[in-house]
Amino acid sequence: MSERYPHLLQRLQQAASGLPRAQRQVVAVVLQDPERALSMSVDALAAQAQVSMPTIMRTARQLGFEGVREFKLALAQDLARHAPVHRSVTMRDSTSDIVQKILSSAAASISALQQELDPAVLEKAAQLLARADRIDCYSVGATSAFMANDLQGRLFRLGRHAHAVHDAHLQLISAATLGPSGVAVAISHVGRMPFMLEAVSFAKSQGAQVIAITQPGTALAQMADVVIEVSVPPDAVMRVGTEAYIAHLLVIELLMVLVLKALGPDAALHLAKFKSVLQAHGQDVDRHPTVDWAWSNVEKDTQA
Repeated sequence: MSERYPHLLQRLQQAASGLPRAQRQVVAVVLQDPERALSMSVDALAAQAQVSMPTIMRTARQLGFEGVREFKLALAQDLARHAPVHRSVTMRDSTSDIVQKILSSAAASISALQQELDPAVLEKAAQLLARADRIDCYSVGATSAFMANDLQGRLFRLGRHAHAVHDAHLQLISAATLGPSGVAVAISHVGRMPFMLEAVSFAKSQGAQVIAITQPGTALAQMADVVIEVSVPPDAVMRVGTEAYIAHLLVIELLMVLVLKALGPDAALHLAKFKSVLQAHGQDVDRHPTVDWAWSNVEKDTQA
């Protein structure tokens, strides 16, 4: 079908002027909002175009289709073919175009983030994290869960008592036990997940401080004590796009450097110790001590 009727929307624009007035009204409705027209029934489309239902059928046949069903199928295929794969990329772009557009877009978002972040807010959040007896990182969904895990791991390496909590039930238990000396870090770019909002509300009722990493103006932002606003252009395909993902990681990086600074030299020694241990005993070292020990025993047994 897509081969017989290529670039249907373009054909509709070209054919409109030669159609009778009633059929032009049908085409105008389709061109005004193709996705909505695709989801409309024949009678709804007729009402929107202010024509009779038989006019819808005549319009489809005038354009070379057997009926409305075939016309809608071709329209769906045309929309899919031209759907964006990124807010600045289309299916027609070359590989070099895609590389240039996506990386330039990410760089522009990072530059904008630099201008929008409030140093005073970051400093306040870092001080809360440095003083807290316990820090629980709340998340909802795969992207936020990765961020919460990353934040928990970084805090743990700085000697902070931190947890990443993804389950809604466990978030409520966390909120009930944080208390005035605890801090909840709620990470959600969307910022309106009901279960997280409930946990945040309960944590606040127990006296805990809440740091939110989210978009400006979200329900989560309105509830938090400290709001680190992450504003990036919306993605055309993903609910939380790659640019938001990168921006959140950079915010966490900034927070950790500021927490390290607030904790002082002991925290820096902590990090150096972790790095030394992992270099000597980590799973990715070329010669792990345990492997060396095992092989030396095998050699002894062989020689014996």
